[in-house]
Amino acid sequence: MTEPFEDRRAAGRTLAQALLALAPRAPVVLGMARGGMPVAYEVARALHAPLEALVVRKIGAPGNPELALGALAQGGVRVLNQELISGLGVTAEQLEAASQLAAHELELRLARYQQRGAGRPLNGHTAVVVDDGLATGATARAALRAARARRP
Repeated sequence: MTEPFEDRRAAGRTLAQALLALAPRAPVVLGMARGGMPVAYEVARALHAPLEALVVRKIGAPGNPELALGALAQGGVRVLNQELISGLGVTAEQLEAASQLAAHELELRLARYQQRGAGRPLNGHTAVVVDDGLATGATARAALRAARARRP
């Protein structure tokens, strides 16, 4: 299988060209940490926009931590895939344990990216949320809720 882009930065340059055509008003690029940051860097550079990390963390399924039962994002955002949780028979205790693990990792990432709280308000700006791909979409939903809470 061939990759569509040489690397994340090349993907960011391609995405930036598409976004330039949209001419976003006063853009602020929010890169989903970690994998989305190299993509977001290129977008921010091309748009002459500030770049911020948007810290998110998936809530992994018991026995399969790569499968997202939901996700957490800075600012107290939590999204859950209730259909998946029910379908897998995840107990309330298992969900709580997975959520606690994700919350701990989220706090570590917030400290690493020196993020506090929900982030600065985005009133009057166009938020451009960037990641390096989607699997279940849980982290993207959490990131978008966190961005919307900042009133872009």
